[in-house]
Amino acid sequence: MEAVLGHLRGAIERGEYAMGDKLPSEAELCRTLEVSRPVLREALRALQTMGLTVSRTGKGTFVVANAVEDPTFGDYAASDLLEVRRHIEIPVAGYAALRRSPENLDHLAHLLDRMERETDTTAWVAMDTLFHLAVAEAAQNPVFRRVIEEIRDALARQSAFLNELGGRREQSNREHRAIVEALIDGSEHDAVEAMSHHLDRVETTLTDIVRPGRTDDPPTEGGPEA
Repeated sequence: MEAVLGHLRGAIERGEYAMGDKLPSEAELCRTLEVSRPVLREALRALQTMGLTVSRTGKGTFVVANAVEDPTFGDYAASDLLEVRRHIEIPVAGYAALRRSPENLDHLAHLLDRMERETDTTAWVAMDTLFHLAVAEAAQNPVFRRVIEEIRDALARQSAFLNELGGRREQSNREHRAIVEALIDGSEHDAVEAMSHHLDRVETTLTDIVRPGRTDDPPTEGGPEA
């Protein structure tokens, strides 16, 4: 999927598909790139998330930008989402370290164990949002949980995006483990630091995806593998 996405994104950025152009049909792209339809559709969804294309029901996929500016996850732009997460989740982690109950710690530990064993991306993403909700619950303030609930869909979309394109799962598991360990220790400082590091890595991965080192190399002969 990454190879298909890279090829299509490169073609758009080079102007091979200009603003307003309609991309070839799914069937045509599958034949040209020699990939399965599910793989192509993943790549097309990623292009839309990046803001390069829009899908119009019954009409096809159209190019609306020639450069990635700020991906959108659900109702929120990535930059807006990250700004709010820094202002909410970092202090929430500190409160959670001071206020967490034994039940909160058991829930987080169990959830983290499941995430570290999970191999299915969709299931992992669902648990990722539950993890951040559980940290908010441990802060013992229902308003914090309500805020995370409000952005839950956007968090899930961002998590799926980062895992599909940035290979974030194992690194994220380690970062989550550090957060839980800080909560177990009751260390406000360490919890704040662990959550700050986690969000720093999210931002870095997102930036690497959105503004990678440019390459104009086409897919290898025979097309990318399905």
